Amino acid sequence: MSDSRSGTRVAIVDDMTIYNASAQKQQLLDALAVHDEIEIDLSAVAEIDTAGIQLLILVKREASRLGKRAVLVAHSAAVREVVDFFNLAASFGDPMLIPAREG
Repeated sequence: MSDSRSGTRVAIVDDMTIYNASAQKQQLLDALAVHDEIEIDLSAVAEIDTAGIQLLILVKREASRLGKRAVLVAHSAAVREVVDFFNLAASFGDPMLIPAREG
């Protein structure tokens, strides 16, 4: 996690699955409690299931409720695929940049 005064970047380094959701929820909500804006770096997420998607929705909703921002950045291929499958890109409102070459 890298910090600045008003914001922080939280790198998710494990899969966003039901097995990790509880710990990740606490990590993200703790960061949101301290900072006005958090960037959630999803570049290392190799697998994401519905628990992970629910967590991202929760954090975005909680940030909005508190008048803060949670921004999803550096979406991995796995995250892009699931966000696309559930047609959530517009709901999240964050740009999803697709690298010119993956792999």
